[in-house]
Amino acid sequence: MTAPSNLPAEDMGTPMSVKIRERILAARKRFNANDNIAEFIHPGELEHLLDEVSEKMQTVLDSMVIDTNNDHNTQQTARRVAKMYLKEVFKGRYVECPEVTEFPNAERLNELMIVGPITVRSACSHHLCPVIGQIWIGVMPNEHTNVIGLSKYARLAEWVMGRPQIQEEAVVQLADLIQRKTQPDGLAIVMEASHFCMGWRGVKDMDSKMINSVMRGVFLKNANLRREFLSLIPRKA
Repeated sequence: MTAPSNLPAEDMGTPMSVKIRERILAARKRFNANDNIAEFIHPGELEHLLDEVSEKMQTVLDSMVIDTNNDHNTQQTARRVAKMYLKEVFKGRYVECPEVTEFPNAERLNELMIVGPITVRSACSHHLCPVIGQIWIGVMPNEHTNVIGLSKYARLAEWVMGRPQIQEEAVVQLADLIQRKTQPDGLAIVMEASHFCMGWRGVKDMDSKMINSVMRGVFLKNANLRREFLSLIPRKA
């Protein structure tokens, strides 16, 4: 790939992915599929990375013997797929966490609050097939808890799910994030999702769903509170 002309001379010819990877390795950080690497991407570099991914996606189409020169349906497919991955489906890897305004718990709220269902879209890191489902979040605040708006829970969920994921790890990442931002006495998350890696390939079963949960604090210790939260979730049969 030819490096963009507005890059420093010493960077000419070095793929953008290589430069970003080198920064991550120098910082001794990991860059798994479900990690956020936004801190290692400098302003303007995501567009250069998009160019690189587009070019490499074109080689994938060429290797699959698709005539993108004469097939009008696929002439821009490489660019569209690259843009979809970097700026939509896997956006949660490449952008900073959305800003979330936090307010003190002035009224000292201490009753169970449930947010959901929040529709989430992700992709499994095994086959990059869609994972689509719903999340319910239960929060037991205390007088020191930071209160955030209902829509902010959806934004945080979208940011975490916008990466190649496996469902079991995704709910833990989301729980860790909400725990840090709100500091509640208890936090509960339930996710139910369909995995297209089962519907498009393999057993080709679109009816099966995966349900898993994370319980923290009082939800883990208090069985009655846990039952109350689970009973109030209006899940579909």
